[in-house]
Amino acid sequence: MIEFRTERLVLRGWRASDLAPWAAMNADPQVREFLGPPLTAGESAASARRFQADLDAKGYGFWAVEVRDTGGFVGFVGLDDVDEGMPFTGVEVGWRLARPAWGHGYATEAARAALRHGFDTIGLPEIVAITAVGNVRSQAVMRRLGMTADPGEDFDHPEVDSGPLRRHVLYRARRPGNPDHGHRDRHGPRRGHLDAG
Repeated sequence: MIEFRTERLVLRGWRASDLAPWAAMNADPQVREFLGPPLTAGESAASARRFQADLDAKGYGFWAVEVRDTGGFVGFVGLDDVDEGMPFTGVEVGWRLARPAWGHGYATEAARAALRHGFDTIGLPEIVAITAVGNVRSQAVMRRLGMTADPGEDFDHPEVDSGPLRRHVLYRARRPGNPDHGHRDRHGPRRGHLDAG
């Protein structure tokens, strides 16, 4: 199992002890503000199982994140294949943290490790990130990661009903030193995840 340590965090596989705080996060309307309705405990547990299955099968996915000093679970950060039916393809970086973990720079720190793994270990030429247009906090993280957006690539998320969460922004990061740096390919590797917020 691939595990990452950053200055303050550990990105690791999912444990049974993560399920209760994960369910509490997903029941928090503020955490879910740009993602849709709160999830039940069963839905949260099922998503954690899917995330772990992806990590086991592919070597990347959404890792559980814990704070090194306390060992406390604070959410997830990771990479996921873009869903079928999206207006772009490739691999997405995404994150979701519990409210007490907001404002500490954890999302940026952990996502930077995930991007490094995607570029340096997997060899991805590009990684994307998406979120609802109104999610300015996540967009600030994307910019801190060095990702760039083209307003012409904003899109209506095909899995979101009409309403304020439907319109999404698309940010991109290219592998450092990639000769195609700056080239916007709408048809990159393959298959966002709504959880970039």
